[in-house]
Amino acid sequence: MIIWLLNHFSPLLEKLEVLSTGDSRVFLTARIALASLSSFLIAILLGPFAIRWLEKRFRERIDSASEKLNEIHASKNATPTMGGIFIVGAILISGLLWADLSSGYVQLGLLTASGFALLGAYDDWVKLSTKQNGLKPRQKLIVQLIFSALIGAALYYSHSTVPAGLDLIMPVTRLVFPLGILFVPWAMLVMTGSSNAVNLTDGLDGLASGCMVFAGSAFAGLTYLAGHKVMAEYLQIPYVPGAGELSILLGAAVGAVLGFLWFNCYPAQVFMGDTGSLPLGALLGFAALVIRQEALLVIAGGVFVVETLSVMLQVFWYKRTGNRILACSPLHNHFLFKGEHEMKIVVRFWICSALLAIIAVASLKIAT
Repeated sequence: MIIWLLNHFSPLLEKLEVLSTGDSRVFLTARIALASLSSFLIAILLGPFAIRWLEKRFRERIDSASEKLNEIHASKNATPTMGGIFIVGAILISGLLWADLSSGYVQLGLLTASGFALLGAYDDWVKLSTKQNGLKPRQKLIVQLIFSALIGAALYYSHSTVPAGLDLIMPVTRLVFPLGILFVPWAMLVMTGSSNAVNLTDGLDGLASGCMVFAGSAFAGLTYLAGHKVMAEYLQIPYVPGAGELSILLGAAVGAVLGFLWFNCYPAQVFMGDTGSLPLGALLGFAALVIRQEALLVIAGGVFVVETLSVMLQVFWYKRTGNRILACSPLHNHFLFKGEHEMKIVVRFWICSALLAIIAVASLKIAT
């Protein structure tokens, strides 16, 4: 919206153009900051109203397969959930306000957030309105794969003209693996995996939202650098024209999650539910695909990756041996079962997430 207004004032735009950043014509750095701030304020303002509305309609039902886990989380029963509605709402409003809506990456980013949020909201609604534990895993996976395939196909056609746009690049070593048409199934794997990884991490008050702040901040910076020709060449990373606009959506996501964390920190007044965790993870995966830094997503989102691997290893080992590696998966539940206080677990995971985000960004300079 702001870009549209400025584009209709040519004399002003000509003066602003000399102050532009990267491939953006109008104050990209300032718009990232304003998007973050406005989405935070929107989340803070919407939060109390959304929580009161959710209290009357959607309350968490503590009903896992583990009796011990149900006992530990008994105090969380009936906490309002589906708080992702005001996270995604803040992202969309801020994105529409500050991003360049003519950008294909912005359009796809908004579509990604909206599509996965609708899927998450329906999954939450099924869980809370029926006796089912949400959608069946296969049903949810199929819809995620369809969404990801559509976004991946759009990116494939867009990136086919971008140098290294369809290559998988390893950090530090700079090893390159051309994907070609395999980019589309790869995009399906990345977006679906990232979406589910954030969803699995969302198990303790403030855990997923806090880790998302660090991973999202890292990728807001990375998309900014990828869209800046001089910086991209200096860091020897793929220059993706227009990618800088995506940093506005990621900045908005960070601001919105910080606003949500205001209400989600221990003891939580509201949970994000699949309505929030699925689109946040998908947006991270989408950003990584745009700037060709999926390997850095594994590092910056390392907490999400470890949480996912802990579930996979637990299931695999139990089916193979009948024994459990962890007291309970995902990993945060293992520490909970060992008697650690929930807040201590969360803060330590935040620390790990912050360090991993730093390592991910620092790895760009190591090989230059």
